[in-house]
Amino acid sequence: MILLLLTLAGCSSNEQAKKPTSEKKVELTVSAAASLQDALNDVKADFEKKYPNVTINYNFGASGALQQQISQRAPVDLFFSAAKDKFDKLIQDGLIEKTKGKDLLGNDLVLVVPKDSTKGIKSFEDLTKIDKLSIGTPEVVPAGQYAKETFDKLHIWNAVERKVVYAKDVRQVLTYVETNNVDAGIVYKTDALISKKVKIAATANENTHAPIVYSVGVIKNSTHPTEAKLLYEYLQNKQSLKTFTKYGFKGLE
Repeated sequence: MILLLLTLAGCSSNEQAKKPTSEKKVELTVSAAASLQDALNDVKADFEKKYPNVTINYNFGASGALQQQISQRAPVDLFFSAAKDKFDKLIQDGLIEKTKGKDLLGNDLVLVVPKDSTKGIKSFEDLTKIDKLSIGTPEVVPAGQYAKETFDKLHIWNAVERKVVYAKDVRQVLTYVETNNVDAGIVYKTDALISKKVKIAATANENTHAPIVYSVGVIKNSTHPTEAKLLYEYLQNKQSLKTFTKYGFKGLE
């Protein structure tokens, strides 16, 4: 009988050891591209319902700016980037282990105009005829970098450069278009779909810019590596991928 009790106790102990999180309250900081905001808020609600002892705090912004913060040792547990080069830089610098990083999502680059626009903008080439357009600052905003690549590919950069109003991230570009502060803007398809104040005038061909890849990974010096890995894996499950698809993202597998 005593042997049986000891065996059961041992099994119970082993089961507890297998639990991915303790009952201790844990807060995770996730630095993520601004374009992921709506989808990730849905994922947060689902995740915290399943793991009530873990709270997710998001830091949304331009991927380039977020990467710089992490490089300067900002206290971050996960990075979800809209630019593969920014993500790969952290791997090269040893701040993300390659085995704890994954290229997860794709997106489309689109030209948006105010819903009631009468400018007749139907293509990227039409941007040469307007007064103002907005893109994210190319050095830190991936969508801005993709936009400039597209303008270069279409040989219209010299004609539109003086018209550009730069923004800190894609959501600011979207706001500029929604409020008619500019005639048009370049954002991701996922951003355009959440707004009732803009319409998509054109979609950039994939051969006009580098592939749009969203990569996610655990930061090596995370103070909560167990919970960070749990969220990292949760972001890749069927339910989360279904949420991303609902907002217009494309799976890479």
